[in-house]
Amino acid sequence: MPGIHEVAQLAGVSTATVSRALSGNGHVSPATRTAVLMAAEELGYVVSSNASSLATGKTKNVGVVIPFLNRWFFSAVLEGAETALLSHGYDLTLYNLGGGAEQRQSVFEHFLLRKRLDAVIAISLELTPTELTGLLNINKPIVGVGGPLRGVRTLSIDDVEVAQLATEHLLSLGHRMIAHIGGTKDYELDFHLPTNRRVGYEGALEAVGISVDPRLFQAADFTIQGGYTAAKQLLGNPRNRPTAVFAASDEMAIGTILAARDMGLSVPGDISVIGIDDHELSEFFGLSTVAQFPALQGRLAVEILMDQLHPTSRSQGSLNTALPYELIVRSSTARPNPRRR
Repeated sequence: MPGIHEVAQLAGVSTATVSRALSGNGHVSPATRTAVLMAAEELGYVVSSNASSLATGKTKNVGVVIPFLNRWFFSAVLEGAETALLSHGYDLTLYNLGGGAEQRQSVFEHFLLRKRLDAVIAISLELTPTELTGLLNINKPIVGVGGPLRGVRTLSIDDVEVAQLATEHLLSLGHRMIAHIGGTKDYELDFHLPTNRRVGYEGALEAVGISVDPRLFQAADFTIQGGYTAAKQLLGNPRNRPTAVFAASDEMAIGTILAARDMGLSVPGDISVIGIDDHELSEFFGLSTVAQFPALQGRLAVEILMDQLHPTSRSQGSLNTALPYELIVRSSTARPNPRRR
């Protein structure tokens, strides 16, 4: 296999120039860089990652820490981040915290602190003061996705506003008996997502003078099965059956649609349903939703990270970047049945 000396000889430059040209570190004229790249391609020379790391102090590797791998939302954020990292020539090392507290402690106290990474992306993780201090002490760039982290560049979505938008869509159609499938403290995710979405739902109702009815709330675990079970409870009493359901995730909303159909109810004829996420199955089920573009969140996190790894003279932006969201209306929501108004 050809080495750096052969590339230097063919390009007519020193090995130091070859190293600068291929690593992007240090000044090399465009003509010289082109000559080196052509020589490397002709010889089939591939830069050794270990040698590059020793020479530059960079591993070209980013650690991504994620709470679950078996949930669509998190895997979609991860896919967006991986695609962006590869486009910048970076590898990805995944740390999945689905194994519980012991695994989480091991990741933050050992693996991330070994300094075999150039940077860290934390997806939907509300880091403890100890975890955050440990990461900041290794002096590596960190980007958080999902909510604010002290002293860290973050991307976050306003879950109160997202839930208000979903509920307001149902109100705009004329629904007044709107149920909510969300989470309690038992299902509390990082950054208090279930609580914030319930606050948004209740705030939208109160803004138009509708009192919050605790009987129209059911807790679930943000899965299709959880939504199915919760919906069966909400829809089982015909005397107190809502005309619409706002579920705090699309997976729970899909579970609601399946439960309604199993109970002989029509969606949206008897019950309108809306969720949050724009899950990959949402269009198939005709689910109205508030999209929060998880793959884009992953890509944006990488772009912010690249700004820190390769700083330029341009502004680095604010500490927290608000993430976009969009109401997508499909066939699962409609005006309430006049016979039930």
